Amino acid sequence: MARLENVSPCFYEISEKTEGEITILLKGKMDIETSASILKELCNVIKTKSPFSVTLDLGNVYYFDDFGALVLLELRQLIDEQKGKFNIINADSKANEILSLVNFHSNEKCVPPKRKRAVNILVRLGESAIRQALSIRYILSFIGSTVISFIYVCFHPRSLRIDDTITYMEKTGVEALPIVGLISFLLGLIMAFMSSIQLQQFGANIYVASLVALAMVSELGPIMTAIIVAGRSGSAFAAEIGTMKISEEVDALFVMGFNPTLFLVIPRIIASIIVVPLLTLFSDLFAIAGGLVVGVFMLGLTTNSYITQTIETLTFFEVVWGLLKSVVFAVLIAWTGCLRGFLTKGGADSVGSAATSAVVNSMFLIILFDSIFAVIRSYWR
Repeated sequence: MARLENVSPCFYEISEKTEGEITILLKGKMDIETSASILKELCNVIKTKSPFSVTLDLGNVYYFDDFGALVLLELRQLIDEQKGKFNIINADSKANEILSLVNFHSNEKCVPPKRKRAVNILVRLGESAIRQALSIRYILSFIGSTVISFIYVCFHPRSLRIDDTITYMEKTGVEALPIVGLISFLLGLIMAFMSSIQLQQFGANIYVASLVALAMVSELGPIMTAIIVAGRSGSAFAAEIGTMKISEEVDALFVMGFNPTLFLVIPRIIASIIVVPLLTLFSDLFAIAGGLVVGVFMLGLTTNSYITQTIETLTFFEVVWGLLKSVVFAVLIAWTGCLRGFLTKGGADSVGSAATSAVVNSMFLIILFDSIFAVIRSYWR
């Protein structure tokens, strides 16, 4: 039994040797123009006859591309669903090359991915609670490890990596000085300008110096410096340790007998404790200089009177209070950055997530502890 159909410019001829065993002879081109129509016709034939064996003869096909390969893949999948056999004969080298590119001869079947079942909200809540509990447990253990390592360094100073500590001091402090100075100068200038608008009405221009000095030394100086350091160094700490974590360098340190906390965390924390208070002092000086520019050029104050008013306003307690806050902020920034680095899992994208979360968490802790300091100071008085 034979039949000839025309699907220009591609022809096919079907012959049936025995019942349920058919051979399809293809002629012409199998490309983007003919693939859809030829596939539809052949699928109808196979569904109608339901053969147990189909042989596809490509001997008379003079043009064959990836669309033709797609036709063969669809036909084979249809026949596999009917638990039949599928064979290809007389395929030239070009056709075989294209079929190999689409992995036609592999035993893998094109199975559509299964749709994920919607997870019950209680299940999701339970998983989230378990993750948070595990995260809290790790944070507590990391706090303990950091404290123990810090105490160990106090009793064994030679265990501290001095060269790395100096390097982190340079990166955290010296390289941050220009941006800290610029932002603090502009902040002092803005504060002086805005406060002068109100104070000029009462002839109290001289108190602009007092306002800028007190606000920067006790509050804004430590906070702005800490936020800048968190954005620069806190994220860098998280990214560096996170990269080491996903490349298994931290595990290698542990295998070689090194304490990762002592090796990676303590130098960063000590470097931050040393340089962040110094950056805070520079921030206070630049902010006062910004207020001085407004006082001299806009309010008619002399340089000597502005500096004298600033010195009379500031007390030793205000300076020490600001430096104490900057030390606490430095510990929070360095510790949070290292923690997020150690919590990094996965690939390169997780390093960016660790750096982002380090900055966000550091800023939250800075504001939180500044609020605690404000409450303590109010009761102290």
